Amino acid sequence: MGAERRHGRGRTVRAAVLLACGVLLAGCGSMPDSGDVSQVKASNPGDSQVRVYPVTPRENAEPDEIVNGFLEAMTGDDPGFATARTYLTRKAAQEWKPEAGTTVLMAAPVSRQERSGIRETQDRRVYALHGDKIATVDGRHAYRPVRTTKYSGAIQLVRAPGPDGKGKEWRIDNLPAGLLLGESDFQRNYRAVNKYYFASGRHWVVADPVYIRQRQDPVTGMDPVAQTVKALLEGPTNWLEPVVDSSFPTGVALKAGVTSLTPDDQNRLKVPLNKKADNIGFGTCRRMAAQLLFTLGDLASTRVEQVELQREDGGTLCLMGESQRENYRPDPSGGLKSANPYFIDASGRLAKLEAGGENVGKPSPVPGPFGSGAVKVSKVAVDRDERRAAVVSDGDAYLRVASVVSDGAGELPPPVVSSEGARRDDRLSAPSWDGRGGLWVADRDPANPRLLFLPDGSEEPVPVAAPWLADGVRIEGLRVSEDGVRMALLLKEGDRTTLHIGRVERQGAGAKQTVQVVDPQAIAPRMESVTSVSWAGQSRLVVLGKLAGGVQQVRYIQTDGSTPAAAIPGLNQVKMVAASNNERAPLVAASADDGIVRLYAGANWQPMVEKGTFPVYPG
Repeated sequence: MGAERRHGRGRTVRAAVLLACGVLLAGCGSMPDSGDVSQVKASNPGDSQVRVYPVTPRENAEPDEIVNGFLEAMTGDDPGFATARTYLTRKAAQEWKPEAGTTVLMAAPVSRQERSGIRETQDRRVYALHGDKIATVDGRHAYRPVRTTKYSGAIQLVRAPGPDGKGKEWRIDNLPAGLLLGESDFQRNYRAVNKYYFASGRHWVVADPVYIRQRQDPVTGMDPVAQTVKALLEGPTNWLEPVVDSSFPTGVALKAGVTSLTPDDQNRLKVPLNKKADNIGFGTCRRMAAQLLFTLGDLASTRVEQVELQREDGGTLCLMGESQRENYRPDPSGGLKSANPYFIDASGRLAKLEAGGENVGKPSPVPGPFGSGAVKVSKVAVDRDERRAAVVSDGDAYLRVASVVSDGAGELPPPVVSSEGARRDDRLSAPSWDGRGGLWVADRDPANPRLLFLPDGSEEPVPVAAPWLADGVRIEGLRVSEDGVRMALLLKEGDRTTLHIGRVERQGAGAKQTVQVVDPQAIAPRMESVTSVSWAGQSRLVVLGKLAGGVQQVRYIQTDGSTPAAAIPGLNQVKMVAASNNERAPLVAASADDGIVRLYAGANWQPMVEKGTFPVYPG
């Protein structure tokens, strides 16, 4: 029930405390006298309350004990990784920088002593490290998943003077950079948070997910709130940086010596800054405060209703309350309104499911040509203000835009985009609206693959540069974030459809602007195929797909590729899944067995409409 322990020769190498019970978990055993392989056992998933307290090496410890003890000590969180450094030579202890980055393995690393006569001498040993690499975390705290690959590294030991300067003890003098952790130990020690920056040249914020330590950071000594603020002030992650701005001027940091930030009894957080912030203007300070309020709002363990930014001498720079941060969202309603789910009924008409009022959950065709049956709808996207819809029809050959709040003349509008693909599967993807009223769609025609952007949903389409859209890669589906700077992409290459996040870069305005989607990052490399994706918050997606060798499932994935702990109940024969930016709204899915169904947090899937397809929320 606690963190698993590796044992040295006749002594315990690691102890853990289960905080929920206050019980000391201890054990002891013997190191085998033969065999070359030793595995560093990781903590059990879910043991987030387990604290690991590594111990220093015993006198005259054998090389394998030193290696295993050090790998164990890396999973702890003692200040400065002081215990881990006792396994290193004095020079290596000074040079080792655990904050440089983290390599995450599927399970904890396996160590094996190399038996090469060339590399092994009386006073020197080399141990190879092996495992399955699944992700990295860089020095900016950004998590990046990788398709599972073999990891290999090495630890070199030498005989060095003991702690008392007498005799010789085995110690590590060469080792991999940063930390090396199994996935469960990583999850036990780290937590995901969103930093927030402004979309370039805009007044609304964009989420930038990173990982910080669950408790006090061993290197900086900072608590989670101070870590989060420090990460925000350091600037956006490398991938997001080209499309966002920070209001914090270069050089602005927390006041020297600040390692803890705690709201007062009125939930006000005072943030003391260094001298670089003393002459910041009021408008800039307000934007800085907005970034802080959004960022701290994602720390579930801390309630912050007001932020006070302070000069180095303690004087107030500016104040901002929680209610004022709504002015900085892409959607002024904050995505907190009861957005209605939509779907295509059995007759091919666009219908709405009321999210509130006395008709909650009841389906009704929308006003206008898309609900009247003037055209048989196959795919749809509803604008975020729920006044217009874009539909794909006529064998996926045409994209049309019309009102869904007024019958008007009821006439079918002309297509705004057409595809000449020979087969239905080679024509238009489902469209998607961003938070600026822009409309996006992909033409999957192999003879002319295109990604198109309509600035206000009706203007002449703007071709979007996508240099990666070649060499047999095509867009199966896309969903644009509310902030308009990130795009979830389903990319098909051969028989495999994978999930990526692309960065949307723009120059100019209106029909004259140039737009490109660049640097698509694979964020679900362990999934064999992905069928459907929808935004489910500022940095979270809900995905329908299949793990390699597994069965189809619906799951949450963060935009950095990490997987939240939240589980989604299984559902048979799922065809599509949709979510709202309001995380309290239910998931909606289309099932071949059950029609349109919904899922509230903590409940099971509930039927809504017996026959229907293509459920969507606005966006």
